Amino acid sequence: MSELSPAQGHMPRPRLQGRALYELFSSMRFAIALLTVICIASVIGTVLRQHEPAANYVNQFGPFWAQLFMALKLNAVYSAWWFLLILAFLVTSTSLCIAKHAPKYLADLRNYKENVRVQSLQAFHHKAQAHLAETPEQAAQRVGQQLAGSGWKVRLQERTGAGHKGWMVAAKAGAANKIGYLAAHSAIVLICLGGLLDGDLIVRAQMLLGGKSVYTGGGLVSEVADQHRLSASNPTFRGNLMVAEGTQSDTAILSQSDGILLQELPFAVELKKFIVEYYSTGMPKLFASDVVIHDKETGEKVERRIEVNHPASFKGIEIYQSSFDDGGSRLSLRAVPLAAGFKSFNIEGEVGGSTTINTGEGKPPLKLEFTGLRTINVENMGGNGEGGEGATDVRKVDLKSTLDNHLGAGNKVLTPKELRNVGPSVSYKLRDASGQAREFNNYMLPVDTGDGQPVFLWGVRDTLAGQFRYLRIPADDQSSWQGFIRLKTALHDPAMREAAVGRYVEASVAPGRAELREQLHASALKALTIFAGATNDKGERVAGLQAISDFMEQNVPEAERPKAGEVLVRILNGVLFELMQAARATDGLQPLEADEKTQKFMTQAVLSLSDMQLYPEPVVFELTNFEQVQASVFQVARAPGKLVVYLGCLFLILGVFAMLYVRDRRVWVWLAPRADGGTDARMALSTNRKTMDVDREFDGLSEKLLGVKPVGGQ
Repeated sequence: MSELSPAQGHMPRPRLQGRALYELFSSMRFAIALLTVICIASVIGTVLRQHEPAANYVNQFGPFWAQLFMALKLNAVYSAWWFLLILAFLVTSTSLCIAKHAPKYLADLRNYKENVRVQSLQAFHHKAQAHLAETPEQAAQRVGQQLAGSGWKVRLQERTGAGHKGWMVAAKAGAANKIGYLAAHSAIVLICLGGLLDGDLIVRAQMLLGGKSVYTGGGLVSEVADQHRLSASNPTFRGNLMVAEGTQSDTAILSQSDGILLQELPFAVELKKFIVEYYSTGMPKLFASDVVIHDKETGEKVERRIEVNHPASFKGIEIYQSSFDDGGSRLSLRAVPLAAGFKSFNIEGEVGGSTTINTGEGKPPLKLEFTGLRTINVENMGGNGEGGEGATDVRKVDLKSTLDNHLGAGNKVLTPKELRNVGPSVSYKLRDASGQAREFNNYMLPVDTGDGQPVFLWGVRDTLAGQFRYLRIPADDQSSWQGFIRLKTALHDPAMREAAVGRYVEASVAPGRAELREQLHASALKALTIFAGATNDKGERVAGLQAISDFMEQNVPEAERPKAGEVLVRILNGVLFELMQAARATDGLQPLEADEKTQKFMTQAVLSLSDMQLYPEPVVFELTNFEQVQASVFQVARAPGKLVVYLGCLFLILGVFAMLYVRDRRVWVWLAPRADGGTDARMALSTNRKTMDVDREFDGLSEKLLGVKPVGGQ
């Protein structure tokens, strides 16, 4: 077999490969495949929270998957290099597809197809024929005028060839259907181009070509070097700007997958006042910021109010109300000692700041970080969150539901919501020398969770991804935690325990029964000592009800445990009540009345003393006073691609409407002369979609043009 030479039609290999690549990129299947990948990536970006700290992904998914997500940039899908590359390929592929098919569609718009063969009319689904008394020319003029009067575009063709003498009437309607295809595909290109313009593509180009790099450190904004800053002439960006009341800022933060960039603005935003209003459910009803915009170039000052969905625009930059935050509220805290030897003290700080505290002689200091202040906490105190009941405050936290789920009874019932503002709360972190930190959230005022005994809620969690676990401290008759701390201090004093046991025995056993008094004294002192806590055989310190349970398992036969446990708990409750009375007498206070209110206090106190051993730190910081400073978080954006996207959306709407609701139809009527001077007429209709409306339209045209019912059709 001989080899073909180039003259015989063999194309060079590079040209073949280029042609193959062109056919691949311009094929609709390739564009659909790219669009599918983008849709899958968008789903991932929606399900997986974006731009979270790396520790959050490690806590939620584990080190392996977190590292994989970070490597694939799944934590920042929409700014990942591969996502932008796929988007660019989609623009290229769709553009080539339009360039490839547009000439054919445009030529089809101008073509009436009047040269169709007469025999082929018999192959159409919709067809009809009739005998007309007019001559072919007269019939052609009449049919053409009637079609034109009905909105059709008509062309007449006279044929004089042998065997095909006559007139062909060709008409078309619905040509906008073809334009719909072009508009829909052009919309994809425009929307993707707008996304590329307003995305991170230009920012990444500046990083690649302009020597810019992300910043991963901390400190003040003014101390960040120039290589981490973008100039005010940056053509496109979208970042966040936080401004506290009474201050101004001119530098936005652009979040990247591996750090941040600072964007200089041609103006500074000063926040005069931040306004927030709430619904009765605790959800914000209105965010509004009264700002003054300072133009750096002219010194002009422009006052504006920015609300959600009502942005301000200045020098081509849109300023949106995004959220609100704390702007450095000043806090006054008091340390509540939970461990022996720890004394109470006062401390002050600002949200966002930190200080160092000493935890005792010979112990390493802790770093106290002030992380947040909430002045309003509207909680659902009437239900347990069953049946999908959501949170009632802006943080999506249902306090009573959370407490009941962790500490409440197993039987859950549906109850109506009871929304109530439970007052301010403060959050802080205690960080040890190794850098490990726990976060705490404490409410300023006692909260009634539904059982009639107000409690102070002291929450703690080990990780940001975890939920707060709350220690409930009963409020005393002065609505203070001091009564409970007084009882706790007395519990760890052997002399006070001895005095309380004596008071209990004296009140429980009549004089003269020395043997019974001695037995009760020994049992009560043993129970109180075990409850106060001791080190077990394993070197672990066990206290509270768990210590009582362990003691019974080791010393009481299983069959006798229920009865013995009931007696032991009754003795323990009685001795703790006397311990409380003795502690109050030592401090010069009146004894508590033995009523229902005191009983509720003591019941909760026993549970809190038992849970106290699980609290991880020797001190709790109580919020005593605060001066709130609000901050407004704005999103600032220069988006030149916005108009391109809007135009693409308009094209998409028009294109989809044209493709769905405009039918491309063509009609041919062949008029041939008869021997008797009349005309043989044949009619056919073609459409891109077969519907009942087309059937009815063809029936109407047949009667109107030929005066007969169609021969074929549905």
